[in-house]
Amino acid sequence: MLISDENLKIRNAIFDFDKRIELMHLDFQKYHQGIETRMPDWEKLERDLIVFSRRRLFDLELSKHLERVLYKFQTRKKIWLKWAEEFHKLSQD
Repeated sequence: MLISDENLKIRNAIFDFDKRIELMHLDFQKYHQGIETRMPDWEKLERDLIVFSRRRLFDLELSKHLERVLYKFQTRKKIWLKWAEEFHKLSQD
């Protein structure tokens, strides 16, 4: 029973990271459009993901889900940095 409880906590944490990525994406859209003036703190999310991903996961399904979330973050991070660069170029013109 302890293993399933631990797996449930890990699963919920992974879903939480997935949700945080989605919310960060929305915040970056607002930043890119000029609605928000401060760039969202994507580096904190990245640090949290790195620390969490160092855990050893024995459940294959959870491991695959974590890999999907990490890939999603890397893909979104590229988009966010591109948007930030475009925003800075537009604000300088």
